[in-house]
Amino acid sequence: MNVEDARNDQRGLEMASPLTSSASSFNSWTSAPASSITSSPFVLSFTDLTYSVKIKKKFPPFCGNSSSNDSALNTKILLNGISGEAHEGEMMAVLGASGSGKSTLIDALANRIAKDSLRGSITLNGEVLESSLQKVISAYVMQDDLLFPMLTVEETLMFSAEFRLPRSLSKKKKKARVQSLIDQLGLRSAARTMIGDEGHRGISGGERRRVSIGIDIIHDPIILFLDEPTSGLDSTSAYMVIKVLQRIAQSGSIVIMSIHQPSYRIMGLLDRLIFLSRGNTVFSGSPTHLPQFFFEFDHPIPENENKTEFALDLIRELENSPEGTKKLVEYHKEWRVKQQAAARYYNNGITLKEAITASISKGKLVSGAATTNSPSSFQTYANPFWIEMIVIGKRSILNSMRQPELIGMRIGAVMVTGIILATMFTKLDNSPKGVQERLGFFAFAMSTTFYTCAEAIPVFLQERYIFMRETAYNAYRRSSYVLSQSIISIPSLIFLAACFAATTFFAVGLAGGASGFLFFFLTILASFWAGSSFVTFLSGVVSNVMLGFTVVVAILAYFLLFSGFFISRDRIPLYWIWFHYLSLVKYPYEGVLQNEFEDTTKCFVRGIQIFDNSPLGQFPNAVKLSLLKNMSGVLGINVTAETCVTTGIDILKQQGVTEISKWNCLWITVAWGFFFRVLFYFTLLIGSKNKRR
Repeated sequence: MNVEDARNDQRGLEMASPLTSSASSFNSWTSAPASSITSSPFVLSFTDLTYSVKIKKKFPPFCGNSSSNDSALNTKILLNGISGEAHEGEMMAVLGASGSGKSTLIDALANRIAKDSLRGSITLNGEVLESSLQKVISAYVMQDDLLFPMLTVEETLMFSAEFRLPRSLSKKKKKARVQSLIDQLGLRSAARTMIGDEGHRGISGGERRRVSIGIDIIHDPIILFLDEPTSGLDSTSAYMVIKVLQRIAQSGSIVIMSIHQPSYRIMGLLDRLIFLSRGNTVFSGSPTHLPQFFFEFDHPIPENENKTEFALDLIRELENSPEGTKKLVEYHKEWRVKQQAAARYYNNGITLKEAITASISKGKLVSGAATTNSPSSFQTYANPFWIEMIVIGKRSILNSMRQPELIGMRIGAVMVTGIILATMFTKLDNSPKGVQERLGFFAFAMSTTFYTCAEAIPVFLQERYIFMRETAYNAYRRSSYVLSQSIISIPSLIFLAACFAATTFFAVGLAGGASGFLFFFLTILASFWAGSSFVTFLSGVVSNVMLGFTVVVAILAYFLLFSGFFISRDRIPLYWIWFHYLSLVKYPYEGVLQNEFEDTTKCFVRGIQIFDNSPLGQFPNAVKLSLLKNMSGVLGINVTAETCVTTGIDILKQQGVTEISKWNCLWITVAWGFFFRVLFYFTLLIGSKNKRR
């Protein structure tokens, strides 16, 4: 039953106020009438969560037998039997000093730790929460604000809506959802302001944090995880962020966050607390229970003392004591048993799927459009891949257009290089020196096309963590990202190739006419494509810009060395010949050589010119003609001053360019580009896993 259409027929589109659920105006699909399903509050329960990592010893033992305790010494326990529960409509905060395990617990609950590494159970309404379902009904907000700096707040949220909301939801309703969310987040005054970065003035830190929250709750998730949402904010901005999270929780979500040291006002907004100390729970429950808990532990909180500050200070003091927090941990276990006896969860006999369906029927979980009552009814991705490609491409183009200096610098670099080459190698003649100059021009030109692609390294490195955040919860497919980035790069590569080819081809005086120019242009374009793909692949492997530039420059230098310009293929040692065929510069270099020297009617060395590259070249022409006459007598061939001695085919043979035709060189260069794009995809598939091991 399409509940959305039924409701819209009666009352149209209603907008939620900032203090109420913004999702109540947007409804998804369910297989049962809303009236036939009873809503049940969601409760996320976790029991005995334990997680540890192996720590390598700095200094291995010099002698002695290895005991069974060695493995324990190498193991650091980050979570040790953590249990608790979070309820719909409430906010749970995880507190503790640095290194206590706050972020680790949030990662564990958000399915960011590999299942085989995490022990314990996590259930929603008493049923085990599957990873695929959790990605649909939950969201995770990272500690860092990872946003595109040149987009406005409204554009950022709108792109998130296009990713996370289904295609069946009209453009008008998506815009309405964004406007409602802007009001809910308190961002109306900054809606048309750019996000900004170090070089561009933008919104404030508190507003950035609220935008980061907004892009992850655009689809109105049932569960929201946040890693220290108030980190780096002043007290007022931090309070506003938590106030926004309270509204989100009251709209029907479970909000779980880690927080370092909340203020008194923020404490008044929280519903449940978990205090951690070195991976152990030392308190869990309502903030109102803190005084009673510590009073019964014989450490009463003074009347005028901040409760959380007192608790954190006491925990730190106990951690530094010889006994540590062992007594506090044991006392909390006894306390929790008594608290659990008074509170039990009942789900009214409905399953988790039925509870989610009922939530959807009321307007919750906009992107979780279901057509059946089976667990597979919740789509992994909200949109088909071609919609994702369009949105990714549109966002990248918009972000790039607002940074014209970057585009201008790349065009300028190509044009300056082309002009220098055109003026340096102007109108080369068909002499032995002209041949050497042509070879040098082609080698430098082909390698330059690859080096100018190195500027693409920072592009993905700047987007890496945005990409990881968006793909972690299925905003779009990794394949969509790779295809979109590949397609939108082609127009700029065509323009750059045309500029470089037009600047150099006619000025240098290359052969072939119109067909020769076309092949030269296509080879330059293929080189840009292969170089861009290679650099893009490397940017997915390395994680540092400077390291990336170093690796790219070094590898491209090796490609040029083994291309066949400095040493022909026939002279390369057998143990290095494999690198010759892996060189990206080899194929375009050989292709343009064949394009230039394939004309059998053109002569590059005539009789008298055979002495030009030897000491005999300094002798008068009369001497050279005499030598030619004597040589003719010895060889039995009449060699005059105008006799053609070396054609273009001979030059190709001298350079070892005889194996592959020029068009095959072009296709191989293009194929290298596709190969590196595929490698880039697998790099993202393997390297962008957001789970700890």
